[in-house]
Amino acid sequence: MPYSHIGVRRSAAQQSLAQALAALSEEFKLPDGFTPDVLAEVDAVIAGHALPAPDLTALPFITIDPADSQDLDQAMYLARSDDGYVVHYAIADVPAFVPPGGPLDSETRRRGQTIYTPGQRIPLHPLTLSEGAASLFADDTRSAFVWEIHLAADGSQTSCSVRRATVRSIAKLGYEQAQEMYDAGNAPSAYAGTLELLAEIGTKRIELERARGGASLNVPAQEVEFTDGRYVLQFRPNLPIEDWNAQISLLTGMAAAQVMIKGKVGILRTMPPPDEEAIAAYRARTVALGNPWGTDMAYGQYLRTLNTEDPKDLALMHAATTLFRGAGYTPFNGEVPEKVLQAAVAAPYAHTTAPLRRLVDRFVLAICASLCSNEDVPAWAIDSLDELPDIMNASNQLAAKVDRAAIDTVEAALLRHFVGDEFDAVVLSGPKNNGRSSKASAARSTIQISVPAVTGYCEGALEPGTMVRVKLVKADIATRTITFVPAASTPIRS
Repeated sequence: MPYSHIGVRRSAAQQSLAQALAALSEEFKLPDGFTPDVLAEVDAVIAGHALPAPDLTALPFITIDPADSQDLDQAMYLARSDDGYVVHYAIADVPAFVPPGGPLDSETRRRGQTIYTPGQRIPLHPLTLSEGAASLFADDTRSAFVWEIHLAADGSQTSCSVRRATVRSIAKLGYEQAQEMYDAGNAPSAYAGTLELLAEIGTKRIELERARGGASLNVPAQEVEFTDGRYVLQFRPNLPIEDWNAQISLLTGMAAAQVMIKGKVGILRTMPPPDEEAIAAYRARTVALGNPWGTDMAYGQYLRTLNTEDPKDLALMHAATTLFRGAGYTPFNGEVPEKVLQAAVAAPYAHTTAPLRRLVDRFVLAICASLCSNEDVPAWAIDSLDELPDIMNASNQLAAKVDRAAIDTVEAALLRHFVGDEFDAVVLSGPKNNGRSSKASAARSTIQISVPAVTGYCEGALEPGTMVRVKLVKADIATRTITFVPAASTPIRS
């Protein structure tokens, strides 16, 4: 579970968890602030920043993000056309603020992306940039890369282009606020049309995603609370508007991939289809958790049937990450690679909509804008193509390690008050040999309990797919250790 993106409500009683989470930065040697030369360069670039000549400030762009977000990468304005729709999607103009080869460029290459832990964020850029001069705040005139994507009546793309332009957002909306406005039909007239079309286009794009075999992991927001002397995990299912909003971002990433493939230069986000072993293992897990994935249903369609308010279905949603493995970045220049597919999207795709938080997007934006204007792609972008996959892969691996540690820490906190209790559990996998004898390493199986929906180890070799009764013997926050043993009672069947 991606607990690194949840909130942790702190109180005096929660210090053990808060301290353990705070220690993750030191443990993983995450960057602490920015050096004076980086900050000086940012200040100088902001002071000298000039807005681009194309003026699109008459278009009523809005941003829709988590309510407390300050690094606003995207703003949208949606309109009808004679035979479909026009999506105007403004992306923060980060390339204008990062001189190639300068201190900030070097530092962002070292970081790769913004790293999140519960209650903490290690930003890719100094906040004066990511939450200041480049962020698409309401009522502030900003430079942006503006995508113009034309859609047919069914939501399918017919054309696209991107250019730098001056924009101004007229409203900063949180997800809940935007959903309430849409549901009540009381949004201000200036952007009521965009909210209505977001629902219309988003729904059609979801249908197209299903038709092409794509998949989305709509994991609910989560928050750890301390109630009645114990930690409790609260879930907030995703709102429909979050899904619709994500579809606009996916659309833009697919458009960017098409532009670069046509221009024969760029960098794609690629991922192979899940292999037969991964599919078989996930099917077994769906059977064990009581919601079998039928062979006549695509996995993206199956994931949309899951009710994430149900602990078992939530566990299945998280377990679906086993089907999304092998993602990487594929650069090219002059010859389009043979494999261009991002299997979860079920189409060629590129990262382009989050340049304030992810390094590679800056390069994709610059490449696509150059190709769309029939200009030479900047040498700084081409020269970086071969380097970017290693930077992003290393950054993704670090983010995953931090995320895993945060998950283990939070789950230990959730279970610490249940040591000695028994649970019904699903055996997800048996022990792996790893070439070591049983004397050197005791056999351990991976299990899943339903409430709270936590995965852990159970001593002994258990049969995958079976239901067993287990006893919790250890849940230590400091060491992030959760251990079960088989209970004395007879195992139960699924």
